[in-house]
Amino acid sequence: MSSILTNNGAMVALQTLKSINNNLSQTQNSIATGKDVASSKDNAAVWAISKVMESDVAGFKAISANLGLGQATTQVARQAAETTTDLLKQMKEKIVAAQESNVDRSKIQTDIKALTDQIASVTGAAQFNGLNMLDAKPENTGATNTIAQQLENAAGGTVEVLSSLDRTATGVTSASIGVKQQSLSTTAQTAGTVANSATTLNATATTASTGTIAAAVGSTETFVISGDTTSPARGGNRVITGDTYSVAATFFDKLSATGVGADIASAITYVAKAGDSTVDVAENLALRVNMALSKAGYSDQYEATFADNGDGTADFNIVNNSGVVGAAAFATADFVSTSGGTAGGGLDLLKDIDVSTEGGAKAALMAIESLLQTGTDAAAAFGSAEKRITTQQEFVGGLMDAMKSGIGTLVDADMEEQSARLQALQVQQQLGVQALSIANQAPQQLLSLFR
Repeated sequence: MSSILTNNGAMVALQTLKSINNNLSQTQNSIATGKDVASSKDNAAVWAISKVMESDVAGFKAISANLGLGQATTQVARQAAETTTDLLKQMKEKIVAAQESNVDRSKIQTDIKALTDQIASVTGAAQFNGLNMLDAKPENTGATNTIAQQLENAAGGTVEVLSSLDRTATGVTSASIGVKQQSLSTTAQTAGTVANSATTLNATATTASTGTIAAAVGSTETFVISGDTTSPARGGNRVITGDTYSVAATFFDKLSATGVGADIASAITYVAKAGDSTVDVAENLALRVNMALSKAGYSDQYEATFADNGDGTADFNIVNNSGVVGAAAFATADFVSTSGGTAGGGLDLLKDIDVSTEGGAKAALMAIESLLQTGTDAAAAFGSAEKRITTQQEFVGGLMDAMKSGIGTLVDADMEEQSARLQALQVQQQLGVQALSIANQAPQQLLSLFR
């Protein structure tokens, strides 16, 4: 049946042409934008995935820049630490030379002073964008401060370098690389003056009469350092930054009948640095006492030692190798702890180095080994951190490339395919137009029936 009201052929041809035009429009859009999925209407699921990944790529770009800043900061610190270590090695050469009696120690001391000033100059200038990783100055904390503040300062000044974004099913979290500041400054310590009830100090003697200076050769006077007993959550072997541990000059007066205190007129102190344990306190205090004994000429008669008790406490010992009976029993004021002090720099012992005398030269040799170890440890720590940051930077760069490639796989158009498709659709469009034209002409054939 033919009808002038309903042209089924024209309707079919029209729908076909519309479909061809729609496909042609999509192909032209893909060619123009370079994407198969340019908007959410093209493929909502794929578009959503691609946008999440694109946001991650943008985040990693910021992380890459942050890693570059962290790498530069750490590199400056490492270079300065290595330079400081080299200067300390030069200083050791001078100190070893000063052990010889037939040398001009005053001129050697002048050279050592110049090297000390140079070290201070290097560590002071080792900053990048205002951050000096070699001059950690944690705030002083006393026993009255909160545990949170004590824990924060115990970290020793850790700089967090943003390193990654970790996406899980529950969300996105950031990750960072911690670079711990190392104090290589020559800033002197300041002793505390407030009685410290948070630190327990116990004293014992190897003789039967407790509290009497040991008389026998090789006998030992022991002081047990218990640390911060008011905050067990921090760990039993922790001490508070700024706590000062002192051996009074009166104690040295009692070591022998001849009176060592005549040459050691001031208390020997150590102010705890951030992160110190009781063992660190005992070790550093022993070093300072031995230096004082050496300067006074008593290094053969008396020696300070330390030991880790394995229970969070540490022993600080003074060994009597002189065989001379002590002048009197010790008093509780001979070894005290105070709070409110300011910790010195990692190289604060440099100010005590004086090789102008034989005793001073021996004391300097003790100090320089400790200082060299401090400088070497700092350089090694920065080197490890810089290597890790560099590795992470390379990884982030490769990860961004991989993510960009993945996004392209999801949304980019295959231009070869689109080119072939465009030509095919153009041919189909021309045929569709002709088919519609033929279908529209069909009703005209009915006019011949009415002639």
